Amino acid sequence: MSDTRPEGYDPYAFEPFAVTVDLAVFTVRESRLHVLLVERGQEPYRGAWALPGGFLLPRESAETAARRELAEETGLSERTAAALHLEQLRTYSAPDRDPRMRVVSVAYTALVPDLPEPRGGGDAAHARWTSVSSAAPLAFDHERILADAHERIGAKLEYTCLATAFCPPRFTLGELQQVYETVWGVELDRPNFRRKVLATPGFVEAVEGEPRRTGGRGKPAALYRAGAASVLHPPLLRPEGRQQQ
Repeated sequence: MSDTRPEGYDPYAFEPFAVTVDLAVFTVRESRLHVLLVERGQEPYRGAWALPGGFLLPRESAETAARRELAEETGLSERTAAALHLEQLRTYSAPDRDPRMRVVSVAYTALVPDLPEPRGGGDAAHARWTSVSSAAPLAFDHERILADAHERIGAKLEYTCLATAFCPPRFTLGELQQVYETVWGVELDRPNFRRKVLATPGFVEAVEGEPRRTGGRGKPAALYRAGAASVLHPPLLRPEGRQQQ
């Protein structure tokens, strides 16, 4: 490639720094919100748990690096990593966030159902799904990234129909409510939740046929399936003044 720098421009006049990617990938397992973590196999923080991630290669975009590192460090197949819908979270650039050198990280997040069990690879000794409530302590500034990502996916459930992806093909509104409560970390009022869901066009569709019984003494629970909408109008907002735990 020919040198197209402006005349007099000196790229060495600036202190070099590295760019990395970090990924906060969430799923719901056994009615609890889990995040994908790796055990670091190298210094710094060898033996500590961290979010998957790593350095960008010279001719690589941040998103390409994120998918590559996810596959390398967790053992997820390249096909699985390539199919994930990753959302760029934010950039973390505090000068001393990495003890090796100045490192700027581009963080991504995703909330995905039905992901397989991970295994360590690359410079990660092990990988596992960990309950978000017991994920700390983490290496680097990954606890802050995790908290920011948790807030982002909580907001995503307010404006999209993503929660239905974590339910069976035919589900009760109670099962759908449990997904929201798991991700948001709050207890929702059942009648109010039901009213809002059924009033949102395209969110869910009633399934004709025999209703599923709840196992209690109440009336049988009606079954629903995901509707045609992908965005919620109006949004299903978290209760005001309630924070995720």
